Amino acid sequence: HPLDHFAYDVTSPATDGAVGPGARLHITEAPGRDLDQLIDIRVGVEQVDSQAAIISSRMLGTALVRLENEFTAARGGTRYVTRMTIGDTTAAGRLALNRLAHTRAFPPTKLAAWIRHHIEEVGNLENFLPDLFRYRSDHEP
Repeated sequence: HPLDHFAYDVTSPATDGAVGPGARLHITEAPGRDLDQLIDIRVGVEQVDSQAAIISSRMLGTALVRLENEFTAARGGTRYVTRMTIGDTTAAGRLALNRLAHTRAFPPTKLAAWIRHHIEEVGNLENFLPDLFRYRSDHEP
């Protein structure tokens, strides 16, 4: 996102040194530049490849927040589908952690702000991704 992100830090890379499965990230952003909607979250990377990018914040074996971005080839481009799951079906989730995820991590106003943020974020990809792809294709072996 061109304005909302404050920091996106790799706190622990994957075993190969990249941002891949097993890496840990610290993401700080304020949807709509509104500090009342500040998101300060630590997540683990579950998958990053040509089909998907999946991250989650977990506690006691329970996913508090899980963000799945899936990519599939489509006529004239790529279909990009996002699913955010808040809470989990584990016993710990049902007993207490889902309430924490819904009231502290993503209460309704913060979730609405994040949805708008994500639409803007993904909508901006077409403004720089083709040039970045061409540049990397021309400069990497």
